[in-house]
Amino acid sequence: MNRGVKILACVALGILAIFLIGYVTMSLWNWLVPGLFNGPVLTFWQALGLLLLSKILFGGFGGKRGWSNHPARQAQWKARFYNKFSSMTPEERELVKQKMKEKWCHWEDKAAGRESGSSND
Repeated sequence: MNRGVKILACVALGILAIFLIGYVTMSLWNWLVPGLFNGPVLTFWQALGLLLLSKILFGGFGGKRGWSNHPARQAQWKARFYNKFSSMTPEERELVKQKMKEKWCHWEDKAAGRESGSSND
C-alpha cells in the first residue's frame, strides 16, 4: 500500500472517529441529562461543540504529556544520576542529600515545628 493511501485511510478513520464520538456523546447526553436534570436536548453539532469545549478547558483525550515524562528520557536521567551518585564518596552523597533536603523538603521543617509545639504562623 502506498503512502498516499495510508494517509487517506488515517484521515478517513479520524473523521469517522470524530463522528462516532460525537454521536455517542449526543446519545448519552440526551438519554441522561434531560431526565435527570431537566436539561436541554443536544443536536449532533452541539455535542461536537461540547466535546471541543471540554478539550479546550480540560485538555482531555490523551496525547503528549511532555517530553520530560517520556519513558526513554526518564531512563536516561536515572542512569546519569545513578552513575554520578555511585561514583561519590559517602561524605559527598550525604552533602548532596542534605542540599536536596534543604531545597525540596520544606514540609519537614513545618512538621518539626508543629511537633515541638511552636507555631510559624
